[in-house]
Amino acid sequence: MPLSEEEQRQFEQLERALAAEDPKFVSAMRGTNVRLYYKRRAVLAGVGFVLGIVVLMTGAIIPNTIIGVIGFVMMVACLYIAALSMKRISNAGDSDDIPPPPPSKRHRTKHDSSGSFMERMEDRWRRRRDEDL
Repeated sequence: MPLSEEEQRQFEQLERALAAEDPKFVSAMRGTNVRLYYKRRAVLAGVGFVLGIVVLMTGAIIPNTIIGVIGFVMMVACLYIAALSMKRISNAGDSDDIPPPPPSKRHRTKHDSSGSFMERMEDRWRRRRDEDL
C-alpha cells in the first residue's frame, strides 16, 4: 500500500531531522559503495597474488615442494577472487548501495535431464543462439 502525499511529506521531514541530529547513524544505515568494496577486494587479491609469487619463489629457492605448492594455490585463489571482483565492478550499475542480484536459475525441463551429453549441449547452443536473435 503506497503512502499518501501527507505521509510521504512527514516521512521526509523525519529523515531530514534524523540526518541533522545524528549524521553518523544515517551514514552507517546508507550502506557501503559496492564498487568501492569490490575494488578494495580486487586490490587485496592483487597483493595476495604477489605474495603467492614470493611464497612460490621461496619454495623454489629452498628446495621445498610444499611451500611452492602453497604459493601456487595462493596465486590461483587470489587470481580467482580478483577476476570475480572485477566482474562485479563492471556489473555494478547505478545502484551502488545494493549488491547485484545473484544470477537467476533457469527452470529445469523434462528434456534437460534426459538424453546424452551431446544432445544437451546442442540444446543449450540452440537456446543461446535463439536468445541472441
